[in-house]
Amino acid sequence: MESFDAVVVVSFGGPQGMDDVLPFLDNVLRGRNVPEERKREVAGHYASFDGVSPINAQNRAFVGCLGDALHARGFDLPVYLGNRNWHPYLADTVRSMQRDGVRRALAFVTSAFGSYSGCRQYTEDIVRARAEVGDGAPEVSRLRAFFNHPSFVEACGDRVREALGRIPESEGPARLVFTAHSIPLGMAAGSPYVERLRETCRLTAERVGRVPWDLVWQSRSGPPSQPWLEPDVGAHLETLHAQGVRSVVVMPIGFLSDHLEVVFDLDTQLQSHARRVGVHVERAGTVGTHPTFVSMVVDLVEERLTSGPRLAVGNMLPPNDVCPVDCCPAPQRPPARPA
Repeated sequence: MESFDAVVVVSFGGPQGMDDVLPFLDNVLRGRNVPEERKREVAGHYASFDGVSPINAQNRAFVGCLGDALHARGFDLPVYLGNRNWHPYLADTVRSMQRDGVRRALAFVTSAFGSYSGCRQYTEDIVRARAEVGDGAPEVSRLRAFFNHPSFVEACGDRVREALGRIPESEGPARLVFTAHSIPLGMAAGSPYVERLRETCRLTAERVGRVPWDLVWQSRSGPPSQPWLEPDVGAHLETLHAQGVRSVVVMPIGFLSDHLEVVFDLDTQLQSHARRVGVHVERAGTVGTHPTFVSMVVDLVEERLTSGPRLAVGNMLPPNDVCPVDCCPAPQRPPARPA
């Protein structure tokens, strides 16, 4: 049985005003082969929201809900928030934890599916943050992945049902379409990203009684010459329309809260595209602060503190607490072009 004295939520982060947008995007894109014009395009998307990412308020709300849920379950553990790409930066949070006397913390990473950017990079961020703080930095141990935890599936299913309830009966049965962030094929090949996504989609679709279903991709950001996961959700919408589908529920299952990729790429761009195509699209909510999802995080804490049962549903075993050393390797960068 292990002992910990805090929980830290480790998230992506987002800008809080237009002055933050380009520095934030520089942090996100550092070391990645993303064209400058794509960065400027995304900066323009943020302008539609005055430069404020919705992830900030959602993370603060999640931290509050998690603290309350831990206390209600009898765990006297403070909850901190540290981000990869913007304030509060993870290193600053680890420094605050050290000042507060925290010695060992459990980290909940706000990413459900294994890939380099969605899994290993967060572990690297934790290592880097502790190194920056230096001697006496609290130990930080990650909670396990949860893509097939029954409470995660239940929360996803509830969000889908809510969206299905907004489809008029006159439009016929709605097609269920799951989306996740597209990643390069090379990154996908070295990780369980697609496999785990498909399993969560299958479990969620079965829970709400919607078969068939589709998993498609959104928000690709790489150069056109680099192959990424396809099809894109917009192209898939056109395919469904050609098949006679007139209503669709889009569930951004790859996102735990509303990033810009959700509120712009789906709520703005995709909705505009859907109107042109002639398909009614309802976007399901992200799990966010759904009580069952928050309770799941407490379950993950409890299983570490008490060696309790490791809950999972479906065809795959619950993930280990520690990823294999060869899991989700960093993608190979193309060689720099000569000047």
